[in-house]
Amino acid sequence: MTKSPAPSIYKHDPELEASVGKDGIDYTHVHLLRNASVAKLYEDALRYEYGTSISSAGALVTSSGKKTGRSPKDKRIVEENSTSEDIWWGPVNTKMTEHAFLINHERAVDYLNTRERLYVFDGYAGWDPKYRLKIRVVCARAYHCLFMRNMLIRPTDEELKNYGEPDFTILNAGAFPANRYTTGMTSTTSVSINFKLRQMVILGTEYAGEMKK
Repeated sequence: MTKSPAPSIYKHDPELEASVGKDGIDYTHVHLLRNASVAKLYEDALRYEYGTSISSAGALVTSSGKKTGRSPKDKRIVEENSTSEDIWWGPVNTKMTEHAFLINHERAVDYLNTRERLYVFDGYAGWDPKYRLKIRVVCARAYHCLFMRNMLIRPTDEELKNYGEPDFTILNAGAFPANRYTTGMTSTTSVSINFKLRQMVILGTEYAGEMKK
């Protein structure tokens, strides 16, 4: 007997979508800090993230855990119709099945939905309104949110009012490991991208630089 494919995470369910976003996060049952100020992110990092401090220059000093750099061998891209012919597959751009991605996605969502607090940052990648992408970052660490607040272009208050749905979502559950027995995984670290679903899922690494590359 073979297992049937995992269902699409975008299955239309009006009642479910009323309380759970398309990214799977239950925004009604978590303490959510959306587009928090730098001061608030500093405060939370100092309060909740062990070993965090402020340098003499005013920068936030914190730990990225065991990973102090990017993990290129643990990056995966989902192979599907829109990517199969346009990605230069090989040791750098490694294939991943959509089923394996959904396993990682569910693992990340389950972890994030159990956190005491979540941070959401909505920003733009690119200056030109004609070409920029709306990026949403969902994470459990203030340090990760602060990092992307600096990396992305911050919308004005008026732009935030009309922000709508993001073009791409990053789910950072880096403090929780990937299941290394999932097909295609080589370790407990996984940085996977699904261009069809326009999502990135991070597991097993708290190095913030994974979100920008």
